[in-house]
Amino acid sequence: MSIQEEQGRRAYLSIRQAAFIGVGAMVGAGIFSLLGAAGEVAGSAVWVSFVIAGAVALLQGYSFARLGARYPTAGGLLEYVAKGFGDGHLTGITAWLTYVANAIVTAMVAVSFGDYASAVFTGENAGWAKVFAVLIIVVMTAVNVVGSTLVARAQTVIVYVVLGILVVFSIVTLVNADPSLLAPSGYPPLRDIVSSVALTFFAFLGFGIITFTAKDLERPSRQLPRAMFLALGIATTIYVAIALGVFGTLAVHEVIESGATAIAVAAEPSLGHAGYTLMAITALFATAGATNAGLYPAAGLSERLVATGQFPPVMGRRLGGGRLPVGLFLEAGACLVLVILFRLTAIASIGSAVALMIFILVSAAHFRVRSETGANTAMLVLAIAAAGVVLLTFVLTDLIHEPASVVTLLAVVGLSACIDLGWKRRSARAD
Repeated sequence: MSIQEEQGRRAYLSIRQAAFIGVGAMVGAGIFSLLGAAGEVAGSAVWVSFVIAGAVALLQGYSFARLGARYPTAGGLLEYVAKGFGDGHLTGITAWLTYVANAIVTAMVAVSFGDYASAVFTGENAGWAKVFAVLIIVVMTAVNVVGSTLVARAQTVIVYVVLGILVVFSIVTLVNADPSLLAPSGYPPLRDIVSSVALTFFAFLGFGIITFTAKDLERPSRQLPRAMFLALGIATTIYVAIALGVFGTLAVHEVIESGATAIAVAAEPSLGHAGYTLMAITALFATAGATNAGLYPAAGLSERLVATGQFPPVMGRRLGGGRLPVGLFLEAGACLVLVILFRLTAIASIGSAVALMIFILVSAAHFRVRSETGANTAMLVLAIAAAGVVLLTFVLTDLIHEPASVVTLLAVVGLSACIDLGWKRRSARAD
């Protein structure tokens, strides 16, 4: 569909397209980089950790889907917080936290794209890695400017390519897997497996992006829940299959030593060097898709939050005859600054911790309005408890050993609170 046609009549996303935006956000850098770290904790039982993490994500998805069915809006999960807690400071702080966390995670994914692109095309030149990271942000911003239809089409192509290759990888490695490497007798204690969920859950963080597709669905009350569950089902299945394939091919110590390239290394015994190259190219597609999905909510989110008084009016403006959303450009600009000036691996955990806080707030807000959504009380309690356990485990197992990350996390929360208080006081004086 041309731009003129899209302007002439409303173009809606299908359930599959909305789900693929979520899958693209989830199946990004996470699955390619965390297998080694998860293996250090859970050993060859990482697949069990993914099953548990998928169940935790499904609980959050249930909460989000019921809210989305009742309150379909471009504001996505932030609109849900407002429904439960009103348009006060808590919602405002959550809004700024979401904006910051999304910029961090999107920038981190873009950096991963840059690293893979540099390895494939320039022999791991650090300078070129930055250039490729900037380039993918610019390209995906342009895709989002054209409109949600192009975003969905691009994401559909990317997800089909990524899933197709990962399915082939899973089948090949599972067929040739050594069952003894996956024997339960070699699993660590259950507490270690549960502890590793703090790592594997991060591969699911992108599912919240699906809530922002409500504005582009023809019947969001029916389609959004289906898209949510479809995306989580696809992601969980592919993660478990990959974990079984990798740990069924390589010993735990080999996975740990391989680090971010574990999937590519696991492909070599069956597919040779071509398998290694194929998985590196798959990583490029996956990280490109995750960058695209990360930028997608910026425009609609900003405009909705301006309408509710949470963001300054400038963030909801559109330039160039209504085609150039300022909110999107500000988000992309923040990503570029982070990519160019910061070492994102040092603050990557901050985005994850903030995302977990937001998930807990969304489900807590849902608990307050559960009579309107018809949600099951026990499911909401489980969703809050599960996200809380993951966050607490993450803090006690990871963040506690990184004082700088703890300080940065507190600074991000404090800065979000200060910005919200400052804006609302200024707005009140103007009124």
